[in-house]
Amino acid sequence: MSDQEQAGNGVGETGKKVSEPAIFSPRPPAGGGIPVSAWIAAAVVVLIVIIGLAFSGRHKGEPAATDAQRLDPYAASLPLSQLAMSESTSLVGGKSTFIDGHIKNTGSATVTGITVQVLFGNLEGNAPQIDTMPLTLIRTRQPYVDIQSVASSPLKPGDEREFRLIFESIRDNWNMQMPEIRIVGVEKK
Repeated sequence: MSDQEQAGNGVGETGKKVSEPAIFSPRPPAGGGIPVSAWIAAAVVVLIVIIGLAFSGRHKGEPAATDAQRLDPYAASLPLSQLAMSESTSLVGGKSTFIDGHIKNTGSATVTGITVQVLFGNLEGNAPQIDTMPLTLIRTRQPYVDIQSVASSPLKPGDEREFRLIFESIRDNWNMQMPEIRIVGVEKK
């Protein structure tokens, strides 16, 4: 037999059987992978982990920004008055809603920060839209309204200032009435 015939038959020059290249080897038997029961067990474990993470994320600590919070104890010393709303439309079609007002510190502490919650009622009687934000004081009105944080100009006992709250997105179902403004956080020194 010639060398070519022997190579074609898988027999080498020494007469021993030559292994075929891997691309010509037979396929491994089908169904030799991971059993279906293992996949089901893994899916159950993943589902249990996801459920556990969902429940562990629901802690009763700090209320969310969308939950109505209790008034700060010092809020009674910071009455809000002269509330007025206005709107502005930008050149690109965006709309801003402003609430301006007056705040007075009738307490005995110097206030360096105020956090408010604003509750916008709606036409359907559903839960209101609640926005939580820092109260900002009006620094100047000319040539435009300029605002600053309370920390930049703390409210000493007896001080009175004008403030402005700015809202970029209020739900379409807002009843267009003056929202409730609640002081939920006060920083003092």
